[in-house]
Amino acid sequence: MLYAFELSGEHEELPAAEVLACLKIEELDFKPFIRVDQCLVVDIAGREEEIERTLTCTITERLAMTHHILKVVGIAENSPEAILELAEAFEPEGYIKEGESFVVRAKRIKHHVDFPCEYLEQKIGGCIYRKGFRANLKNADVEFRLILSEKAVLGTLISSVDRSAYEARTPQNKPFFHPGVLMPRVARALTNLSGIKPGELFLDPFCGTAGILVEAGLVGAKVVGIDAQEKLVLGAHMNLEAYELEYFLMEGDACRIPLKDCTIDAVVTDPPYGRSAAILASSLEELYSGALSEIQRVLKPGGIAVIVSDKASVEYGEKAGLKVLEIYVQRVHRSLTRIITIFQKDED
Repeated sequence: MLYAFELSGEHEELPAAEVLACLKIEELDFKPFIRVDQCLVVDIAGREEEIERTLTCTITERLAMTHHILKVVGIAENSPEAILELAEAFEPEGYIKEGESFVVRAKRIKHHVDFPCEYLEQKIGGCIYRKGFRANLKNADVEFRLILSEKAVLGTLISSVDRSAYEARTPQNKPFFHPGVLMPRVARALTNLSGIKPGELFLDPFCGTAGILVEAGLVGAKVVGIDAQEKLVLGAHMNLEAYELEYFLMEGDACRIPLKDCTIDAVVTDPPYGRSAAILASSLEELYSGALSEIQRVLKPGGIAVIVSDKASVEYGEKAGLKVLEIYVQRVHRSLTRIITIFQKDED
């Protein structure tokens, strides 16, 4: 069965990568079907009820860079003629039940089409009406959504991500605030890319005010944080307590992590870079080298480490024995470009 993820436009690659990571975490049998601008369609095998229960509950709760999840009716060229042909031909069974009402919403992505959404909403609505269903613009039982990107993707809405929850957790809204931290949606997406599962051990050796740890804790991980500054550790404690999460914090040196070898399931961290910061190492190069060696040591075989930096941390990670899986570049503003490197520790 095909399912479409209507992605945010925050980054060209991260939203789709986050979706695939979450599907893998939930151990669904899937393969990417088609990806267009701000939409990823995935083919998921298995019992439809179980798939949709996982998508609407667990995965919707985890995702940060997705707006909606759709059950795909069909995919067509993004011309009015092709889209209406699709709407006329589709069989309602499995998408809308007898007696249910419907509404049609169209979303135009950037400038991929130049025709009005309202026209298609009315025409598709007419097709569905002629199949024996009534429209209800205010309180419909089923919402048909049309995503107009390089292709047109028509589907029924099965769940929406509550992105307002991330806005409520912005750094300024937490008990302790310190500038220069990741926003919650980015922190959650990177947490998901680490593959962390509920009950597993998650480490941030540069935890700051615990922005990343909060997001990992909210998906059920047991979180461990280290920072060189006492005031930030105290602030992290305040923020983690506010969300009643299971955690362990310590003031310390990321180059000398006081944990046993192969004990941590995943690491996500945003080390000091391009800004004034209290560090115990004599230079940022020494800090990166030492920290990545320690991260490699404490990670379990096969574990993922997600490192944020303003320059490629690849050389330090590879010298430490970590394998590079992906590199993403995120331009924050004119003077700051984040480089997000996904490392993995060898299985053996």
